[in-house]
Amino acid sequence: MMTTPVIELSGVSRRYEEGPAALDDVSLTVKGGESVAILGPSGSGKSTMLNLIAGLDRPSAGTVTVDGVRVDRLGESGSARYRRAKIGMIFQFFNLLDDLTVSDNVLLPAEMAGMARGEARRRVAELLDALGIARHARAYPGRLSGGERQRVAVARALMNRPPLLLADEPTGALDSASGQDVKALLNDLNADGQTIVMVTHDLTLAQACATRTVSIVDGRIAADIRTEATR
Repeated sequence: MMTTPVIELSGVSRRYEEGPAALDDVSLTVKGGESVAILGPSGSGKSTMLNLIAGLDRPSAGTVTVDGVRVDRLGESGSARYRRAKIGMIFQFFNLLDDLTVSDNVLLPAEMAGMARGEARRRVAELLDALGIARHARAYPGRLSGGERQRVAVARALMNRPPLLLADEPTGALDSASGQDVKALLNDLNADGQTIVMVTHDLTLAQACATRTVSIVDGRIAADIRTEATR
């Protein structure tokens, strides 16, 4: 595991008009190679934390640094460039484009980043093969199982070789068999050195995949425990 921090949150708060803070003076460091599960009930602030790390939201106070980039200082265009270069994102409901083939869905981040087309096509083939879905390259997402669609989403997230993979309830829309498949995939990625931060309600996902669990209650970190994932 690398010792250089990939994520540094320092004194981060996020308030939305009236009411209590969604996040309240949170500090957190994630080192390269960690797999961190952010746990907490609905409304605890875990999704707000993920959005701040992804540059989809900005803190009311404090600093957010990811792989050397001060994310809290970025404007709209800078945030978009940052996500293309530094972040891969996996969503609960896949967010694939149904009118594009599997290959073209995975290719999208490379096209947006300006990667040479030949290099991008080689990267797509490499990822689809590594994730066991090469046979579906010309298929459309609607013809795939939930687990296969999530594998396509993971391939898309990894397309630009991001230092950080963010996952928002990555097994939440899957049946138990497909969920186990995605858990194994996340474990394999982390074993290869990929830094992962996942937000989940699912304690079994955290136990299976995380080397560290961070529990958030009412916008504050209530526990931060290093674990041994049951790989």
